[in-house]
Amino acid sequence: MKEEAIKVGDKVPDFELERQDGGFFRLYDLVGKKNIVLYFYPKDSTPGCTKQACEFRDQYEVFQEQGAEVIGISSDSVASHQKFEKAYKLPFTLLSDTDGQIRKLYKVPRKLGLLPGRVTYIIDKEGVLRYIFNSMTKPLEHVSTALEVLREINSEEKHYKKV
Repeated sequence: MKEEAIKVGDKVPDFELERQDGGFFRLYDLVGKKNIVLYFYPKDSTPGCTKQACEFRDQYEVFQEQGAEVIGISSDSVASHQKFEKAYKLPFTLLSDTDGQIRKLYKVPRKLGLLPGRVTYIIDKEGVLRYIFNSMTKPLEHVSTALEVLREINSEEKHYKKV
């Protein structure tokens, strides 16, 4: 039986992975504190992934203003992430999923069955999946779409606080 993919409205699964600085990141350490933009990308320093990472970098302050943390995940090594972060001055966390376990946990599809997919998950402060953007060929749209969704989440929160 095929396991169900995570759907919008589901509580996302927790995980722990090694960060580019060698420490460990646990997703649920952010739940309750921040919205989370969890983006899976194919490979450090490739053209599309570099464009996407630099766009997240350039908009990072806006993500922070939206109460969100950006987390990038690929199967590259910690050393590869360190080079990628340094080369492009990336201000956010990169996680090393070398065995692909978290990619499997989140059911990130592969392109043509070979290439690791490019999927962004927008998770609210309660740890609930609010949006999935899956596009291999539009790396920059992941960033603009994530910001749009975060603005919606934040306007909902403001609305509920007023009521």
